[in-house]
Amino acid sequence: MMIKEQVKALWKVCFDDSEEFVEMYFGLRYKTEVNVAIQSGDEVISALQMLPYPMTFGGETVQTSYISGACTHPDYRSKGVMRELLSQSFARMLRNGVHFSTLIPAEPWLFDYYARMGYASVFKYSTKEIVLPEFIPSKEIAVSVVSEFQEEVYSYLNKKLSERPCCIQHTPEDFQVIMTDLAISGGYLFVARQENEIKGITIIYKGEKQIIINELCADDKDVEYSLLYAIRQHTGCKRMVQLLPPEDKQPQHPLGMARIINAKEVMQIYAAAFPEDEMQLELSDKQLSVNNGYYYLCKGKCMYNTERLPGAHIQMNISELTNRILRPLKPYMSLMLN
Repeated sequence: MMIKEQVKALWKVCFDDSEEFVEMYFGLRYKTEVNVAIQSGDEVISALQMLPYPMTFGGETVQTSYISGACTHPDYRSKGVMRELLSQSFARMLRNGVHFSTLIPAEPWLFDYYARMGYASVFKYSTKEIVLPEFIPSKEIAVSVVSEFQEEVYSYLNKKLSERPCCIQHTPEDFQVIMTDLAISGGYLFVARQENEIKGITIIYKGEKQIIINELCADDKDVEYSLLYAIRQHTGCKRMVQLLPPEDKQPQHPLGMARIINAKEVMQIYAAAFPEDEMQLELSDKQLSVNNGYYYLCKGKCMYNTERLPGAHIQMNISELTNRILRPLKPYMSLMLN
């Protein structure tokens, strides 16, 4: 049996996804080069995929690796297999020029598990309940449902997401997958145009009692209202919940985790972006010892040393450092097929 077929069989043992989703994932998402697996004899007993996503950070776009489909066969659990698999993945990410690894824990208890592997719970979201008033939106704005990949729709979404200061971005290839998933999961993408130019888009999924608005980007309030009105006309549903980047005055819900992979490069970008933040740091990383050492942030530069220099140092592990530099930036991710 090919590795891919074995990983697919293991996926079906560990997750209860629909046949359609599994076929889509292994048709469009899975590639040999993103897969990491551990075998016992000829049998794959644990696997995960490292999916590449760009992310805005410190005024730059950096590479991240999203852990997807991490699973171990029930017969081999609690033996440190996943720990070994993640350690192998981190080493490969480092070689591939990845700055951060990200993931969304499948179960609440996994937040603690991944924290021990250096991840920090930094991706949050807020929600907004929407009940629509009755009035009819502007006639100049035409809203349509789009069901296949369109370059201009992708370009608009990409432009809007890239304006967010710390946010996972989606490649054209990834957007194709999102469109395919919408068709499988009964979701919709609405596009608002004015004089044939895209002015807004929204992507929705059907929840049990209400519509979930996963992403809504609009140039102004009129466009936003037109999109919301179109959702109601199309679905007959008045109650909608919109997922949003975390807002200070709103409750924030945990969503995903991040982990620094290349501390030297991340700290250099961070120092340049936030020159007023000065620190002397002793960093420890149990999985990637190359990150261990002393970091000195001063006036927009990050110096690294394996030997301690004079002065008071803050001691941090890699999870604490990830939390320290990312959390104030309010990282956000959406449309991750979670």
